[in-house]
Amino acid sequence: MKDLLGLMSKAKEMQAKMQAMQEEMVAMEATGQSGGGLVSVTLSGKFDIKSIKIDPSLVKEGEGEILEDLILAAHNDAKAKIEQAIQQKTQEMTAGLPLPPGMKLPF
Repeated sequence: MKDLLGLMSKAKEMQAKMQAMQEEMVAMEATGQSGGGLVSVTLSGKFDIKSIKIDPSLVKEGEGEILEDLILAAHNDAKAKIEQAIQQKTQEMTAGLPLPPGMKLPF
C-alpha cells in the first residue's frame, strides 16, 4: 500500500511537471539557418513559423528553386533544434522514473 501511495504522488508530481513543460514548449523558439546564414527561419515550440529572413542577394529572377530549398533547409534546422530541446527537457523531467525503454513523452 505504501508503494501505491508513493506511485500516486509521483504521478501527480509528473503531471504537474508535464503541464509546466508544455507551457515552456509553447513559449520556446528556435532559429534555423541555411545557405551560410543567408536564410533563417524562426519556429515556435508548436512548430509555427514566427519569421523568415532572406538575404536580398538571393532574390534574383530564375533562382526561385534555390531559395525554396534554402527556406526548407532552414525550417528543418529550426525544427530539429526544437525537437532536441523537447527531448532534453523530457529526459530531465523523467529522470529516475521507472518508465519502459523507448517510451516517448509527451504522448
